[in-house]
Amino acid sequence: MFTGIVEELGAVVGWNADHSRLVIRGEVVAADAGHGDSIAVNGVCLTVVEVDADVFTADVMQETFDRTSVGALAPGDPVNLERAATLATRLGGHLVQGHVDGVATIVSRVPGEHWEAVRFTLPERLERYVVEKGSITVDGVSLTVTAVGPDFFEVGLIPTTLKLTTLGSKGVGDPVNLEVDVIAKYVEKMLARRDGDAR
Repeated sequence: MFTGIVEELGAVVGWNADHSRLVIRGEVVAADAGHGDSIAVNGVCLTVVEVDADVFTADVMQETFDRTSVGALAPGDPVNLERAATLATRLGGHLVQGHVDGVATIVSRVPGEHWEAVRFTLPERLERYVVEKGSITVDGVSLTVTAVGPDFFEVGLIPTTLKLTTLGSKGVGDPVNLEVDVIAKYVEKMLARRDGDAR
């Protein structure tokens, strides 16, 4: 479990020969990481298998390649990193699992004096889970939805987010990982069962 508050902007070191293990440099998150620990990489929960100083290695399975943008990462690419939350962690964002629901792309960026409005595509199957003023995770960053339509949603990015996460440097057309609020998915399933739908 994570909170969507990025701890560090790390960098991809590379992949192993068969593209099944991802190597990442992150001084903060690797400092106390051990085998089996969870670290969110651009919002994707990955399990640490090796640590060497400020570099950690994680396995990546086919499901991750199919549902996220992790497979497109290349050496030198910046990545948002967050260690798993503990019972003593402040919940500055919202409850984030690191289980990506889909990939979106940036549609537009409109800079302002003190913040920037960014619009993303919204996959049709996720639209029902996204509400104005609700929470959404974009590349591991907990954000508040400022507007939502049938095929898009918007957020406002403050200077801190622009400076300390990958969202500050991504451009129109770039992919991002989305995780909708898990509570909405559970509520939907419970209501469906109450109404006799056995999904």
